[in-house]
Amino acid sequence: MTSRRSLSRRAVILAATVTAAVVLAACGSSDSSSSGHTGHDTGSMPTPAPSGTASTAQGSHNAQDVSFAQGMIPHHRQAVAMAGLAATRAKSQQVKDLAAKIERAQDPEINTMSGWLKAWDAKVPDADMTGMESMPGMDHSGSSMPGMMSGDDMAKLKDLSGDAFDRAFLRMMVSHHQGAIAMAKTERAKGAYGPATTMATSIVTSQSSEITGMDKLLGR
Repeated sequence: MTSRRSLSRRAVILAATVTAAVVLAACGSSDSSSSGHTGHDTGSMPTPAPSGTASTAQGSHNAQDVSFAQGMIPHHRQAVAMAGLAATRAKSQQVKDLAAKIERAQDPEINTMSGWLKAWDAKVPDADMTGMESMPGMDHSGSSMPGMMSGDDMAKLKDLSGDAFDRAFLRMMVSHHQGAIAMAKTERAKGAYGPATTMATSIVTSQSSEITGMDKLLGR
């Protein structure tokens, strides 16, 4: 009887010992697996980029970007001023449509570039009533901003109407666009600010296409 009880106690102790060993082994395996999994993820998954990295990269700019915006704003403003004359002076509907297209494209770009300059703590050019600008060091004959019309050119355009206006407008706008394209190509080559170089590329593409259309209207 005593022997049977002793055997029973031994069996119970053995069973408990085995159960404890199994539990401990399972826990150790789980810990090891978890630890190994974490290490694997860290090694195979790239470290997430810090929040704001993209915007920081996009926000970097250089002196060329500032120069581009400060030059293109008055350039665009003059184009918009010229285009604004077409509604009441142009005879050709094609000229009127082109002028409206120029206004729709360049007005928002002026606002965008003005926003850049404000964000960069740089001067936003002030406009006068003719579309010309008051910017120290700017040469309105064309050296700093190629294609810009003089005050006399703008005054003469205002005095024209009908076919004469159409021809003068187209000739002047072709020259104006050529100047903008030259400025945009410089920005595209030397600028650092992504949105500015993207706008420059858009200007080259769109205004080159418009020059082709204007040359056709002029019979060139």
